[in-house]
Amino acid sequence: MFEIIDKIILNKYTSKMTLKAPYIANSAKAGQFVIIRIDDKGERIPLTIADFDDKKGTIDIIYQKVGFTTRKLDNKNKGESILDVVGPLGQPSNLTGYKNALLVVGGSGCAIAYPQAKALSMNNAKVGVICGFRNKDFIILEKELSSISDSFDILTDDGSNSRKGLVTDALLNRIKIDSTIDLVISVGPLPMMKAVCNITRPFRIKTIVSMNTIMIDGTGMCGGCRLTVGGKTKFACIDGPDFDGHDVDFDEAILKSKVYLNTENFLSSSCHLSKNFKSLEGEKIQIDEESGV
Repeated sequence: MFEIIDKIILNKYTSKMTLKAPYIANSAKAGQFVIIRIDDKGERIPLTIADFDDKKGTIDIIYQKVGFTTRKLDNKNKGESILDVVGPLGQPSNLTGYKNALLVVGGSGCAIAYPQAKALSMNNAKVGVICGFRNKDFIILEKELSSISDSFDILTDDGSNSRKGLVTDALLNRIKIDSTIDLVISVGPLPMMKAVCNITRPFRIKTIVSMNTIMIDGTGMCGGCRLTVGGKTKFACIDGPDFDGHDVDFDEAILKSKVYLNTENFLSSSCHLSKNFKSLEGEKIQIDEESGV
């Protein structure tokens, strides 16, 4: 049993829990995840390790209340327990050797981006973060991300936070004015990550994407998280979840992600960024020889 040390409501749709898990906290690194099971009749779901403290022996998980299990999880409160927490799983993010990184994040992807930004900052890299949300009511981790970033921008679809726009537009503008960016990390809906990779590819900027695919066991046995990277079959749970975005077959991944769309129709309403970036999937980036854009 894993005790819930704390629970914070980040917004109407998203919560954060701090769990007592000393063995996991002692080994966890940015980019890794856990698989939890609330009780002996519950399903297994993967959740990113949003933060960890090896001294306190705790890990943080952040979840959107969009499905049966996440809603059931949110009924749990401080002092109660979760039956199973397995991890850390997946490969840690390889963030060494970079000097100027830019994280382009959509919605709840902030839970993944935060430990990555934190690790980059600890490695003395310059860190920029661009976040996109549906509206101001969906914004999470603003203080946490801004405190470890050299530049931090939040955009919303409706401009309710005073800045309206798409993260891809902000990314392209940043690349235009800063030629020293040597790493872009993108976390969010598949169409958004695909659009980010289409922008960075002509500039030959290393681009890492987090492939949070359908997953059951987290050990490579079920095959549910299978994807194609560089023409080869990979498993997000053991080979990732981080991959070189320029090698990922996004068309295949997007097609697979729609398998349960009819039964889990909440995805179509909560994953708003997928709609926004649909038009960018086939967009070609025009290169100007003088400006580079």
